Parts: sequence; C-alpha cells; structure tokens
Amino acid sequence: MTVSAEAKPVARDIPAARATEISKIDLYIFTYPMIGVGGGGIDMPGVKSERTRMAVSIETKDGAIGAYVGGQANSFAQASACARAIIGMDCFAREVAYERIRRQLRKEDRMGAGVIDIALWDLAGQRLGASVTQLLGGTRKRLKAYASTWFGGDDGGLASPEAYAEFAEECYDLGYRGFKMHGWTDGGTRRDGDAVRLLGKRVGGRMDLMHDAACHFRTFADALAVGRACDEAGFYWYEDPYSDGGLAAHAHRRLREMIKTPLLLGEHVRGLESMATLTLADGTDFVRADPDFDIGITGTMKIAHFAEALGLDVELHAPGPAHRHCMAAIRNTNYYELSMVGPSRGNFNAPVYLCDYSDALDDVGEDGCFPVPEGPGLGVTYDWDYIRKNAVSHVCIQ
Repeated sequence: MTVSAEAKPVARDIPAARATEISKIDLYIFTYPMIGVGGGGIDMPGVKSERTRMAVSIETKDGAIGAYVGGQANSFAQASACARAIIGMDCFAREVAYERIRRQLRKEDRMGAGVIDIALWDLAGQRLGASVTQLLGGTRKRLKAYASTWFGGDDGGLASPEAYAEFAEECYDLGYRGFKMHGWTDGGTRRDGDAVRLLGKRVGGRMDLMHDAACHFRTFADALAVGRACDEAGFYWYEDPYSDGGLAAHAHRRLREMIKTPLLLGEHVRGLESMATLTLADGTDFVRADPDFDIGITGTMKIAHFAEALGLDVELHAPGPAHRHCMAAIRNTNYYELSMVGPSRGNFNAPVYLCDYSDALDDVGEDGCFPVPEGPGLGVTYDWDYIRKNAVSHVCIQ
C-alpha cells in the first residue's frame, strides 16, 4: 500500500518526543502559621506554631506544567535528587520514573519521591484534560471521612477522656461517622484506655472508632492493655500501638492473636515491598498507604492492588488532593482521613489553594463526605505567590 504525500504526518516545530520532555523542575520549602496547635501536635487553644511544607513544579519543553504541594520538608534533599534523576525524561514515563527514583534513593527512606511522582500525574492530567481520578479509572465523586484528632495535652483542648468524647459528639453533629483519637504522648496507657472506653459508651454504634497511639506506648504489654480496651469499646481498628514503629511483624502477629480489634500498620513502613513483607508475615489486618510517603500515586496504587489481591482493605493516611484521587479509584478502601483536627480548630494544611479545595474540619458535607476534585490533573489551583513569598529554600533544576 502506497501512502500519499497528503497522508504523511506533518513535522511539528518541536518533535513530539521533545515536546513532552521534562525541561525544568522547581522545588520550594515554605513556612506557614498554625493557630491552635502547640509543640508535638497538641491541640492548644490560641497557641501559634509554624509548619513547613514542600512545593514542586515540573515543566516540559512545550510549557506544560504539573504541580503539587505536600510531602515532608526534611525530605527536600531527596526530592531534589529525584528531580535530577528525571530531568530530560518524557513526562508520561511515570513507571520508568518510579523505578529510576526508587533506585536513586535506595539508601534512603524514599520520602522525597512522592511529591515528584504526584506532580507528574498532575502534569499528565493537565496535558490530557483529564482528572487524575479519570486517569486511574476511578468514578467516585464523594469520599466518606473520619475525623482524626491532634494529640492530647494537659492544658489543651483534648486534656481528658471527657474532652475526646465531647469532641467526638461535635464531629458527629458536623456529619462525620468515623472518629480516630490520637492519645497522649507521655507513654502512659491509663488515660488512653479510659478515653477509648468512654468513646465506646458515648458514640459507639453511631460512629466507627479508631485509636492511633502513633508508636508512643513503650512496651508490648502497654499495647496489649489499650488493645483490650479497644475490644471492650468495639473499635474499628487499632493503629501503630507501640514504639517499634510498626516494623515488628512477629510482635504484631502475636498482638493480633490476643485482641479482637483489627490492627492497622504501615504509616512508618516505606513502599510496596516493605508493606508486602509486613502483611504477608501477618503483622497487620488493614494495609496503610500514603501518596506523600510511598513514592506518590504510582506507589500508592501498587500497594492498593497488592492489598486487593490478598482480599484486604487499604486505608490512606492523611488528607490531600492526591489522596482523594487515589481513593476515588480504589475499591478496597473505607475512609478518607481528615487529620489533624481538634476543638481549637488548628488546621495543619497549608493555606495555598486559590480554588474551593479545603480539608478544614467544618467543611465536611452534611453526608459526612468530601468531594473529589474534578478539574484536570489534581483539580486544584495553587497560590504560587504565597509559596514564593514564604519560601525559605528554593532549587531550580534544568
């Protein structure tokens, strides 16, 4: 068959292979104030503290841009190394980028990789005019949320078991049907156990209840004691109970044998292979994943599909636009975590949105849900003037 001259493709000014080549990556660390949050993440009325966050912008040869704000500021060096590893690559080659940056950070915890991958997904959606949910094959529009508290403190808004119960009632009235307490950080178990039992009495049956010790209990015996309180109160799950960091599969398997409440581990376990190893060793009931922590949307979806293959649920850690898009495309998941919240209304999320996106406690819908952004990419618009004005570090990689 002869192809006529008219049917032959016409060369563009920029060859297609170069139009989508990553040409520039900007990384920022910026600060912003938090009102109502004290040191160590304790709900404190009127107290002012400061938080840092990372922002990334990825640009291609033809001027298309993808962006994301999130991650951990202490992973700035890792994110910069990832950016250098993918400069010059095709922006759609996310699987290749995943493998390259995973190898680049093989001696690190890979916490800096997530922001790069998420920005690549935003870039793909921007170029194609599709949301990340659509790119992932998802259809969910609204996500059922649970309120996840700040830590307790003697002089704060969550100073007693009664304060937790009252705040749970408040969250119920707002529309939430799930509530997770982060207890006290002193390593003691009595107040945590009392709060667990009181929550069961006050809102059990109306709300799904969770406890997250954030690894503050010092011993297996302490973890067991509070786990048995969770059993009494009929808790939905029991998360990261003691100071091993959620890494000791044998100990958690034994804990699972001694309590009825399902365990949720994995916030401190990095990436697909490590999460798979912990799960296959029977160390957890629910599987944890986080786009910021687990090499982005690409890594999170790998963990979700692994959990699905085992017939287990995966629960995403923390809120954010990337988290919403992932959850919208995951069948085997239950709740969107609206953290960290408390009666003082301290909000740990950066005030960087020029659109109507919000992770504020009071912005939950009457149905107890948050919407999935529907615009191209992540579906959010960032205030880059605010980010640059409050930047304390910036690197441009070309």
